[in-house]
Amino acid sequence: MRSRLLIAALLFIPAAVAAQERPGLFDCEGCESIHEHSFDDLSWSTVVAPPGEPGDKLVIDGRVYKTDGKTPAEGVIVYIHHTNAKGLYPQNGSLEGWGRRHGYLRAWAKSNAKGDYRFETIRPAPYPNGGIPAHVHYIIKEPNRKEYWIDDIVFTDDPLIDESYRRRASNPRGGQGIATPTRDASGVWHVRRDIILER
Repeated sequence: MRSRLLIAALLFIPAAVAAQERPGLFDCEGCESIHEHSFDDLSWSTVVAPPGEPGDKLVIDGRVYKTDGKTPAEGVIVYIHHTNAKGLYPQNGSLEGWGRRHGYLRAWAKSNAKGDYRFETIRPAPYPNGGIPAHVHYIIKEPNRKEYWIDDIVFTDDPLIDESYRRRASNPRGGQGIATPTRDASGVWHVRRDIILER
């Protein structure tokens, strides 16, 4: 009987370890910005950049998966914000709350029954002072769970995405954020950023 209990305990340890959440998962300055829009009327696909916004058009597609990385997750709120073609978070004089820091190039989507989400925007530029790759910030809100940030999208054609950067990103939050951009015949850039929900 004692040996059976010992075996059962040993079998339980890996599952318990695997179920632990990432340390500091919810330590997130500005994550409350995800609540600055009603969740009720969100679509799985949304337009971020207003008409006439300077910059190369970019479409971000992805699918949200549960923690197993296989099962689509429906009803997850995905919030993004990013810089404009000058590397700045643009203002328009009407922004409130975190919008004053994130700029107007921000948007919300809710994953559909297949887990899909999409943003139509422009390709961001790196900050003017350099040193950090161009990126798109992500915040996630699962049903009945506190919001948290996941790894930004960065682009493989950025010279700052070198082997050192890839090593630092070897344990990505929310799945891999390093994305390879492709350009279609009309000149629109496309990237895919699938999301794996954190434990």
